[in-house]
Amino acid sequence: MRRLPLFPLDVVLFPGELLPLHIFEPRYRRMVARRLETDRRFGLIYHDSDRFGPFLMEEGRVGALAAIERHRGLEDGRSFILVKGTGRFAIHDGLESGEPYYEAVVAEYEDDPGPQSRLRARRKVSIDLFRDAVSALRRPSSAPPDFDVDNEVSFRLAAFVRVDPEWRQDLLEMRNEEARLARLDEVFEHVIARRAPE
Repeated sequence: MRRLPLFPLDVVLFPGELLPLHIFEPRYRRMVARRLETDRRFGLIYHDSDRFGPFLMEEGRVGALAAIERHRGLEDGRSFILVKGTGRFAIHDGLESGEPYYEAVVAEYEDDPGPQSRLRARRKVSIDLFRDAVSALRRPSSAPPDFDVDNEVSFRLAAFVRVDPEWRQDLLEMRNEEARLARLDEVFEHVIARRAPE
C-alpha cells in the first residue's frame, strides 16, 4: 500500500495509454509541482461531478496510476502535462491532510491469477478483429500498430476505443484479460458489421 495524491477527472486512463492534460486549478498546480519533485506519479480516477455530485473517496474505487512524462509550465502558473498510465490502484482509505488536493492510501489492483496458456491465441483473435475494424473505418493504407501477443494487449486495444467513459471504467475494473478481450471483440464486431457492404 502507498499514499497517493488523487486527481478526479471525467476521463478514464488505461495502463500504457498517453493522455495530455491542462492543469489550471491551483490545488492541482500544487499537486503537479509536488509530483515533479518526487516520483512524478499520481492517481487519475474517473469522476463526473455533473452526474455523480461531489467526489467521495470510497474504499474500493479503482483508478489509473499516472506518471508525468512531459511537463510544460506557463508564466501564469498553469501547465500542460503528458501522462502515461502505468498501472491500476484501488482506494483503501481516504486521507485528511494539509494539502488542498485529495490523497488516499491505495493498493495495487492487478488481474486475478489464472491460466495463461491460451491467452496468446486469444489475444491474436482480438488483434485480428481490431485490424478488420480499422480497415472497415479507414483507407487500407492506414496501418494499425503492431501488438505483442506475448504480453497483455487488452488495454492497448482499448485505448483506441472512444466510447462512454463509464464503459471504459467498467473495462478498467475488470480483473481478467480474456473477459476484457471479449468485451472489446463486441465493439470491433459491431464496427465491422456496420461498415459491411449491403
